Amino acid sequence: MPPHLPPPARLHDDEVVVTADDVRRLLAAQLPHLAHLPVTAVAESGTDHRLFRLGDALVARMPKVAWAAAQAESDARWLPVLAPHLPLDVPAPVALGDPDDAYPFRWSVAPWLPGRAVGDPLAGEPLGFDAAAGAAALGAFVRALRAADPAGGPVKEGTARGVPLARLDADVRAAVAASGDRVDGPAVLRAWERALAAAPSSARGWIHGDLMPGNLLARGGRLSAVVDWGALGVGDPAADLAPAWWLFDGAARRQFRAAATEGLADADAAWERARGWVLVQGVIALPYYWDRWPAFARASQRRVAAVLADPA
Repeated sequence: MPPHLPPPARLHDDEVVVTADDVRRLLAAQLPHLAHLPVTAVAESGTDHRLFRLGDALVARMPKVAWAAAQAESDARWLPVLAPHLPLDVPAPVALGDPDDAYPFRWSVAPWLPGRAVGDPLAGEPLGFDAAAGAAALGAFVRALRAADPAGGPVKEGTARGVPLARLDADVRAAVAASGDRVDGPAVLRAWERALAAAPSSARGWIHGDLMPGNLLARGGRLSAVVDWGALGVGDPAADLAPAWWLFDGAARRQFRAAATEGLADADAAWERARGWVLVQGVIALPYYWDRWPAFARASQRRVAAVLADPA
C-alpha cells in the first residue's frame, strides 16, 4: 500500500501486538550488538508484519499473525541465494531472532533499503518512476527470478499463489457472492472462467507472489528494490505477471508483458492465468478487509476493475 495509507493499529482478530519496547527487549537479549540502535516504528507496515527501523541502516521485521511466522526463516534461507541473480535490490536478512515468553514468532533484521514505496496509479498516484523504464525493469526482474534454479525451493501448495487456479475456484465464487454489489459479479465470473480455461502451467519457477505497489521501491526516478517476500516459492510463473494491471496500462503494459514473458513457453496462456491471479487477490480481499482496512479493500476493487476493463 502507499505510505500514506497505513493499516489500522490492529488489523486481524488473532493479531499479536508488538511494540518498540518488545523489539528493544528482544535485541538486548538476543542481538546485543544491535541493542544500542534507536528503534522507531514504521507507519507503513503491512498486513502481516510490523516494521521497526533500527538506526539508519537496518529494519526489524516482526510477524504479527501466525500465517507469517515462517517468513523470517524463508527470507534468511532463500534471499541470499536469489539476490545475486536479480537486477533489483532485495532485503536479505543479516540476523534472525527467536520468540520469547512475551512474543511468539521468529523475526528478522534486514537492511533498510533506501527509496519510497511505489504509488498506486489506479488511485491517481504517481508511480515514482518512468513507466516504460519501470515496466522493462520489473519484467526483467520477474524473468530473472523465474530463471533462478528452483532446486530445493518451497513448492507452492494448497491454495497459495502459484498453484493451479482451479484450486481457488470455490474461494473466488464465495468471495464474489459475499462482495455483493462491491464488484460486478457476473463480469468477474466471466473473466474468472476465462482464466480457468487457459491451459494450466507446464512450467514451475521461483515467484515473488506479491508484487503490489507497496512491495516495490523507487529511488531517483527508477524502480530500485523488491521487498516483502512472504509469498516466495516455486509455482506457476503467471502469478508474477499480475502487476501488469495494477501498475501499467497501454504501451507500458505491453512492454512489461514482453519483458516478463520472454522465454516462457506458454506465454499467452500464462497471461490469461495472470488475470485470474489479479481476481484472486482482489476479490478474496474484499469481504475480509472491507471494514478492517477500507483503503486496502478499495484498492482491491480498482484492481479487479482494471482486469475487467482490459479485454485483450
